[in-house]
Amino acid sequence: MLKTPGEMGFDIVTGEGQSLGIPLSFGGPYLGFMAVKEKLVRKMPGRIVGRTVDLDGKPGFVLTLQAREQHIRREHAMSNICSNESLCTLTALAYLTCIGKEGLLQVGNLCAAKANFARDILLQIKGIEPVGEKAFFNEFVIKLPGDSSEIVGKMIDKGFAAGFPLGRYYSDRKNQLLVAVTEKRTREEIKAFANAMEAVLWS
Repeated sequence: MLKTPGEMGFDIVTGEGQSLGIPLSFGGPYLGFMAVKEKLVRKMPGRIVGRTVDLDGKPGFVLTLQAREQHIRREHAMSNICSNESLCTLTALAYLTCIGKEGLLQVGNLCAAKANFARDILLQIKGIEPVGEKAFFNEFVIKLPGDSSEIVGKMIDKGFAAGFPLGRYYSDRKNQLLVAVTEKRTREEIKAFANAMEAVLWS
């Protein structure tokens, strides 16, 4: 859907892998990922495993691109910031293997389309205003006609996790709500969400 980070000129990219087939699990565990341009690859933290062959030609996996001081000079080690999220990584690998490159693009398109649909239907409700007009992926911000924290609480009573009230971290954004929509939500669920929001605001 977008240019790669490298094509956009970034040297280092990090991301969250929870959406790659990993359940929410009340906040974790998840996995993060990190990529760098080739000139920085030897400065990456953590351990990179590569495939090789032994003297008999049998395939095997070994630690690669590691500076030797990571094992013998602790004060220079870069691998001590890592935690083991192997099970999450295996889950993400299985998910990506199953859906493939085209499937991942399809998931991205679904997220974007459903988020746009949700924003459009929410903006039809009296008192809800847009915040910003830039392009977005699956998250957008709306302004509500009241304190977003209170409205989120009322929406939970109706069975909806409405979004994140930005006033929690930004005092000047008390009425603003960050809403996220993923491929898992149906149009019917989004419509029900909008109906519940309208009822909370104006009942």
